[in-house]
Amino acid sequence: MRKRIIQDLRKGGWTFEELALEIYGYQSKNNQVYREFLDLSGQLHKQVQKIEDIPFLPITFFKSHAVKTGNWTETQKFMSSGTTGSIPSIHYVRDMDLYLGQARQSFEQAYGAPDGFHIMALLPGYLERGHSSLVAMAQDFILHSQSSLSGFYLNDYQRLVQVLAEAKETNRKTLLLGVSFGLLDFAEAYPNLDLSHCIIMETGGMKGRRKEIIRLELHDILKKAFRVKSIHSEYGMTELFSQAYSQGQGIYTPAKTMRILLREINDPFALVPFGKTGLINIIDLANIDTCSFIATDDIGRLHSGGQFEVLGRYDASDIRGCNLMVSDL
Repeated sequence: MRKRIIQDLRKGGWTFEELALEIYGYQSKNNQVYREFLDLSGQLHKQVQKIEDIPFLPITFFKSHAVKTGNWTETQKFMSSGTTGSIPSIHYVRDMDLYLGQARQSFEQAYGAPDGFHIMALLPGYLERGHSSLVAMAQDFILHSQSSLSGFYLNDYQRLVQVLAEAKETNRKTLLLGVSFGLLDFAEAYPNLDLSHCIIMETGGMKGRRKEIIRLELHDILKKAFRVKSIHSEYGMTELFSQAYSQGQGIYTPAKTMRILLREINDPFALVPFGKTGLINIIDLANIDTCSFIATDDIGRLHSGGQFEVLGRYDASDIRGCNLMVSDL
């Protein structure tokens, strides 16, 4: 079944609901952690006839358990950044090509192929520690951009300014991808740099390096420093193979393999109606080897057409690398 589901993911021609229900049937039988959660929560024998019926695994299980569907040995693992002293989430990877291919597909859905870009990555903290899904994704984008200007620039701001200027003279688009504190450090070092020819994309992430600020404030600082009209954002996490992208205003469009539902804060098995805020549940069809149904600690609001907004993180959860404080409830 796994092989057929992956083939369906790659070739298309499926409806989201049909494939999600098929994956639920597969994972509820073959994922020991998920099955035990369903059993202990009284959801194992629930009639699941539509995606709204599917129970979601709390994301904290990736901290305490090896979440796998089937019996296999991982080729690699991704670990969340978190903060000093916190327990990281671990996402075991059976097939790195599946992750990288899905990440490229998510990006191409929003922006087009990487070979249309110069891609500069500013990922301090993540680059040095290893086991980062964000670094693996950025490295793959850089490779597929086939540009000599693309690369990781860490703290070499002088060289980064130089290549950004060189990129401006070409007929390609330029993407500067960075974690929040890295972009803020760069903006402080070069507060009047004209990057109006660039897409500036933040992926969140203060990692305890800076005081947490709301996303709107972050974007205002970066827009002023880099003279751009909008700041783009990537929404992804260690526990996901798919990503969502915002091209401004903090409204995210999920990949076609991803869907957002919102649940009640005090009842994890009750969904909130459209227009209300709630905790974000994510269906990620590409998580075929782990768990495709994840209950996060992020607070969100749904918009029309499946788009969504991330308002912050629930107070009772750990502060993680991608945390931005609640801005508007």
